[in-house]
Amino acid sequence: MKIGIIGAYGKAGSLILKEALDRGVEVTAIVKDASKLANKTVKIIEKDLFDLKAEDIKGLDVLVNAISAPAGKENIYVDAGRVLTNLLKEVPDTRLIVVSGAGSLFVDEDKKVRLYDTPDFIEAYLPTAKAMGASLIEMEKSEGIKWTHLSPAAFFDHQGKRTGKYIEGKDNVIVNSKGESYLSYPDLAVALVDEIENGKHINERFTVVSEKE
Repeated sequence: MKIGIIGAYGKAGSLILKEALDRGVEVTAIVKDASKLANKTVKIIEKDLFDLKAEDIKGLDVLVNAISAPAGKENIYVDAGRVLTNLLKEVPDTRLIVVSGAGSLFVDEDKKVRLYDTPDFIEAYLPTAKAMGASLIEMEKSEGIKWTHLSPAAFFDHQGKRTGKYIEGKDNVIVNSKGESYLSYPDLAVALVDEIENGKHINERFTVVSEKE
């Protein structure tokens, strides 16, 4: 199994890289600044996402998009989705997995109200949540590629521990045994690498929660 990780030195990307390497997956780190990558043993492509060419990712089984856009530039999520969608049409054997957000998950059975539409949603997170949601909607309409969006829980804990266990859902907010929409960053990495290996959610979004330890 060969994968590429865009944003491999970020909070999520670095843990996905570690989880994949621990399982014997061959990883290429795709980063803008190779000096920021802690792991120097992996193959590195030092390029901006928007400069990637088909030959850069040809031969990869999966391309993971784990970028994090800075405040005020949230539309990067939408632009990146468009670029990668077009790129993968040239390399249809490579599957795209996007680390998305929780904000676009639905909170009702009719799937009319998204989490970011609820009154308690933190205003500062709205631009990111809506941009990620818009990118997902565009990808749902795409043709000719294989993609997956993974949405974490509402409380995405970068200080949380790896339990190696999680509960899966699809497009709605779900909770753990304590009624919490919680997921640790390490357990997101577990779920994402499981998806890399098993391909259970082709051309759809899924979400996961884990127990807090």
